[in-house]
Amino acid sequence: MSRGSSDGASILTHQTSRTSIRGPQFTLDRFSSKDFIVKDFIEHLSDAAVPATRRSGGASGQPTFDPKPLIRTFEHALTRLNGLSEDLQEKEQELAVAVRRAELQHNQNVESLGRRLEQAMDRFQRLDSSLNGGDEGGSDSGGNIAMRIGERLEELDRQRKRALDAKFLIECWQEVSERGELMILEDQRRSGDIVRCAEIARQLLRISARLDPEGGQRVNGEVQNVVKRRTVHQSRHNTREVIEKFLENLEQDLLGKFQECYARPNYPGMRDCAIALKGFNDGSSVMTTYVNQHSFFIDKMQLNVEELATDLETWDRLQDPDAEPPGVEPTLQSLIDEVKIVVQEESSIIRKAFPYYEEVLIKFLERIFQQSIQNRLEMVLEKASELSSLAFLRALQASRSYITQLVEDLKTHGLTEHPEPATSQVAATLDQQLEELFSSYFVGEKYIEREKKNLEELYSSLLLKFTIYHSRRSKMPTSYFGSLAQRGKELAASARDKYMERLESTELPASQKATLMRIAGLKEDQQEKKEIDVTDEDGRLSLPVAKRMLKWLAEGVGRGLELSPGNETPKDVQILLNLLLRQMGEIYLETALDAAQDHAASQENSKTPPDLTHLPSLHAITTILHLLQQTTTTILFPLCTPNLTIRREIEKSTNITMATLESKLSNILNLTLTASLNWVSRCLAQQKKTDFRPKEEEFLVTSETQACREVSAFLTRVATQATAALSGRNLALFLAELARGLRSLVLGHLLKYTISQVGGLSVSKDMNRYVELVRGWPTGEELEPGAMDVLTDVSTLFIIGPEALRDRLRAAGGSDVQELKGFIARRDDVGSVGVQSVLSGF
Repeated sequence: MSRGSSDGASILTHQTSRTSIRGPQFTLDRFSSKDFIVKDFIEHLSDAAVPATRRSGGASGQPTFDPKPLIRTFEHALTRLNGLSEDLQEKEQELAVAVRRAELQHNQNVESLGRRLEQAMDRFQRLDSSLNGGDEGGSDSGGNIAMRIGERLEELDRQRKRALDAKFLIECWQEVSERGELMILEDQRRSGDIVRCAEIARQLLRISARLDPEGGQRVNGEVQNVVKRRTVHQSRHNTREVIEKFLENLEQDLLGKFQECYARPNYPGMRDCAIALKGFNDGSSVMTTYVNQHSFFIDKMQLNVEELATDLETWDRLQDPDAEPPGVEPTLQSLIDEVKIVVQEESSIIRKAFPYYEEVLIKFLERIFQQSIQNRLEMVLEKASELSSLAFLRALQASRSYITQLVEDLKTHGLTEHPEPATSQVAATLDQQLEELFSSYFVGEKYIEREKKNLEELYSSLLLKFTIYHSRRSKMPTSYFGSLAQRGKELAASARDKYMERLESTELPASQKATLMRIAGLKEDQQEKKEIDVTDEDGRLSLPVAKRMLKWLAEGVGRGLELSPGNETPKDVQILLNLLLRQMGEIYLETALDAAQDHAASQENSKTPPDLTHLPSLHAITTILHLLQQTTTTILFPLCTPNLTIRREIEKSTNITMATLESKLSNILNLTLTASLNWVSRCLAQQKKTDFRPKEEEFLVTSETQACREVSAFLTRVATQATAALSGRNLALFLAELARGLRSLVLGHLLKYTISQVGGLSVSKDMNRYVELVRGWPTGEELEPGAMDVLTDVSTLFIIGPEALRDRLRAAGGSDVQELKGFIARRDDVGSVGVQSVLSGF
C-alpha cells in the first residue's frame, strides 16, 4: 500500500503466513475520534487474536497463544503512522506559509484604506470650512454668505410685518380718536382673528394713556405719567372708554371661544385663547372659567350634602380602644381616589391647553383641596368628634395619612411633568395645601391635649372599680384586701368623683359615655347610682389591664409621631409619659404595693402562722413594673433624644418613680422575711427539752423532732409562695436571705439546750432536714456554696468523742474555735475529764 493512498483507505491489511486469521482493518477516523482509548484498542486486538476456546477456559489440547502476528501488525501500523505524520507536517508548513502571505496582503489593504479615509476626511474638513467662511474670501466661502443673506431676509420680513402692524395700529387709532369707533377691529374680530384683535386693542389702550390724558391714567394696573404737550393732538372722543368697552366684549368673546374649544376639545384653539386672555387680569378670568366649568366640581357639589358612610360596625370600631382602627372613612377615601385620577388626567390637558400651565394646575389643585377635600374632611371629623375623643383622633390620623399619600403620589407622578417628578412650585403647593387642611387641629398644644384627655378618660374608666374598691375597704385591717384600702383613699375617692362628674356632664357624647362605661364594667343603670358594687377581684392587679394601658399609650405615641411636628415629639412624649407614671405608677402599682406592705407589716408578730396572701400579688406587680420600665427605656426615651433637657427631665421623673416602687417592693420582701423568721423562731421555741436529752430506754430515733417538722412545713409553704410570686434574681435573693436567717436561728436555738450524746442524734436528724430543705431552693449564686453545711458540722459535735473533738477544734482554728466551744459547752458531759481536757487545750 503506497503512502499517497487516501486517508480513508485501510492502513492494515496484513495477514500472517503462520495463521489464517485476517488482521482487523482500521481507518484514520478510528484514531482521530474523541472516543479512542489505547487500552480498549489493545484489548480489542487481543480478544480477536486469542482463540475462543482459550478465552473461555477450554481443553488443554489447544495451541498456545502466538503474539508474533500481532507484533507484526503493530510494527506495520507504526510504520504507516510515521509516514502519515510526515505528510501532515508538510501540509502544516504549506498552510503556515499561506497564512503569512495572507496576513501581509491584509496589512497592505488596511494601510491603503486608512490613507483613503484620511484623504476623505481632509476633503470634508475643507468643504466644511468653506461653508462656514473659514477661508477668508476663498472660493468656498459661499455657504456663510448664503446664511447671512437668509438671516437678512428674515429680518426684513419681520420689519415688514412690524411696519404693517404699525400701519394697522395707526389706522385703528385714527378711527377711534376721530370717530370714536373701532370698526376695523370689529371686522377683524368677526372674521375670527380674536387673538390679534386683543393684542392690537391693548396697544391702543397704551397709546390712549399717552396721547389722550383725559382718557385715564391706569393701564393694566400701572400708573402712567401723563405729559401734556402742545404738539399732541387732543382727541374729540374718550378713546379709553371706547377701547376698554371693546376689550370687555373681546374678553367675553375669547372666553366663549375658549369654552367652545374646550367642549370639542380643540387644544391649539384653547392655547391661543389662553395666550390672548393672559393680558386680561393676568389670565385670572380664563383660569377661573376653566376650573369652574370642570365636571369634577359640578358633580362634587352634590357630595357636600350627601351623608357619610352608615356602616355602624366601622364607627363602633373607630371608638373602641381595644379594636384595630378601621382606616379612612369610605366616602372620603372614594373622593381622594377620584381626585388622584382626575388630577393626573387633567394635568395632561392643562399642559396642552395653556402655555402657563403651571399656574393653571396650581389653581386647579387649590380649588380641589380647599373646596372638595376640605368640605368632606370636616364632615368626617365632625362626625367622629360626635362619637368620642378617640374616634376623632383616629379619624384625624387616618385622613391625614391617606391625604398625605395622595400628595406624595401626585408629586411622584409629576402631573404636567409626567413621567418626571413634579416641579418645585407644584410640590410646594401640594405641601402647603396639605398643611392648611390640618393646621387648625395642631395649633399650640391643641393636639397633644386631645391625646392626653383621651388617655385620661380611658385610664380612669379602666381603673374605676380598682380605685373604688381601695377607697371602701378601710375597715378590714386583718386581711390583705382590707389593707389594700389603706393606700390612696383620698386619691381614689377623688378619682372616682371626678370620673362620675365627667360622665354626668353634657360635654361627653352619648356614644363615648357608653364606651367608657363598658370599659369601666358598668351598666347603664349604674350611672345614676352613687355607690358602685365591687368585688375582691376588682381590687387585684391585673396584667391584661396593664397591657391595655400600655397599648393605648403606644397608639397615642405612634399617632403623635405621625401627626405632630417632629420638634414637638419630645414635649408630647413627656406629657404622655407623666400621665402614664401617674396612672400606672402611682394610682395602680403604688397603691397595691402600699397595701401589700401594710399587710406584710401586720404579720411580723403574728401569734398564728403569718398570712402571706400578699405574695401572689408581687408576681403581677413585678411583671407590670418590668413592662413599665421596658416601655420607658426602649420606646419613650429614644424619642426624646433630640431634646436633651426634656430627656433628662423624663429620665429623672421615671427613675424617681421606679426607685419608689422598687423600694416598696424590697420593703415588702424584707417584712415578709421578718414575719417568716419570727414564726420560725416561735416554732423553735416550742422545742421540748427532752427532745435533746431523752432517756435511753425511751429513745428511738425515727424522724425529726416536732418543732423541726413544723418549721420545715412552714418554710416549704413560704418558698412555694415566693417561687410563684418572684422570679430570677429577686427570688434567689429572697430565698438566700431566708436560708441565712434559718441558719442563724437554728444555731442560736441549739445554744439554749443541753444535749446528750443520744440527743445529738435527734439534733443531727433536724439539721439534715434543714440542709435538705434549703438545698431544694433555687438560690443560685446568691447563697454561698455549703452555707448550710455548718448545721451538719455542729450536730456532730454532740455525738463524737473527746479525741475527735480535739481534731475538730484543731482543724477549725481562729475565731471559729470559740464558737465551736460554745456548742461543745452544751453537751451534757461537758464536765467530764475528757471534754474538759479538750476545752482547756484551746
